[in-house]
Amino acid sequence: MDGRKPALKSPQKLSLLSSPVRAIIRLRRTAHILKKSFPAGDPQAKLLQRQISLGKAKLGSTSASLLSQASFESSQYFTFDTSVQPPVTRSSKRKKRHRNPRVLYPGTSKKYLPTEHKSKAKRCLLLLIAIICFQILNAIENLDDNLLKYDLDGLEKTMQREVFGQTLAVESLMGLLKDYLATHTHNKPLVISFNGPSGVGKSHIGWLLAKHFRSVTGHHSVLHYFTMHHCPDNVSTSACQLDLSKAISNMVTQAEIEEKIPLFILDEVELMPPALLETLSRFFQMNQTNEFLNAMYILISKVGGNEIMNVLLQNISGDPLPQPQRKMELLQEALRPVLSRIHPLWTLAEIVPFVLLEKGHILSCFYEEMMSEGIYPDPSHVESLAGQLSYYTQGGQQYATTGCKQVVAKVNLL
Repeated sequence: MDGRKPALKSPQKLSLLSSPVRAIIRLRRTAHILKKSFPAGDPQAKLLQRQISLGKAKLGSTSASLLSQASFESSQYFTFDTSVQPPVTRSSKRKKRHRNPRVLYPGTSKKYLPTEHKSKAKRCLLLLIAIICFQILNAIENLDDNLLKYDLDGLEKTMQREVFGQTLAVESLMGLLKDYLATHTHNKPLVISFNGPSGVGKSHIGWLLAKHFRSVTGHHSVLHYFTMHHCPDNVSTSACQLDLSKAISNMVTQAEIEEKIPLFILDEVELMPPALLETLSRFFQMNQTNEFLNAMYILISKVGGNEIMNVLLQNISGDPLPQPQRKMELLQEALRPVLSRIHPLWTLAEIVPFVLLEKGHILSCFYEEMMSEGIYPDPSHVESLAGQLSYYTQGGQQYATTGCKQVVAKVNLL
């Protein structure tokens, strides 16, 4: 209307339309060539004609859709920028990840876990643990077997039945014997010193020890030494030293061959001359051969009896001792200075103090002695015999001054 030329189509529309037009032209040329090569009534020519018409219809629809898309993109009202894509947020990524389907196994199939490679070091570690446990078990069994050989449980029951009023002394003695006899190899000999007043049961326990160990180890493994009998006043001290040294050496050598621990019970040690004590102390040292380290020595003496009596009577008159173990410690502390002044060999010994016996213990001694002699223990008769002895009276308690030492003489007069 205004004389201007109509605007040309955009190059984008030409590019969209050129490809379908070219395809239609190619199909027509191909169809024209095929019509010439096949006659008009041939069925293959009819089939080919149908395929060409279908191809034209598809190409026509494609071109129509492309034209509509081109007109939509060239709309003057709406414009869409397809080159810029919206930003992808983390939430969308997470949603996409969650949308991924899980891998589900069929119900009939078997699930195989990943194979684990076993390390050879674990096997070696288990083998080492098994060896250590076996060694520990074997060592414990050996300790039990060694203690069973000496039958210390039977010895303890015998002492509890026949020894009166010395519960702490018996417990301390049995603890030392069990610890020492648990093994055969030691770094020093066991030296135990029985100290206390006369008649409280020291020599009686020594006699029970000698009787028990002779029955379990043999007579040649036990020496019961009495100073007044084996070393009287008319015998020289040098001869006594030689005899004692020879007896100890022979017994220790024989016991080592038989894998036994010998026992030496030395009674009346307070009557031994200093030279004999010096000879005896040489066997208590640690710098000796192995056979001399595997030996037990029991020293029985009245040394320290007065100190024990004073400690007991003072504690009875004052505050009583709360614990038996504390009572034993106080008695040991009172005895050590006295014993060390006599000879240094007591510094190498385990001190076992024996306390005073009460009147009830004296009555038990009379009953036991009369039963052993075949005399009926009439209670009134026993009371009258016990009343003939002398006692310390302190804090409402009576303690025999001579213990059970005069009981045997009283019973023999019946």
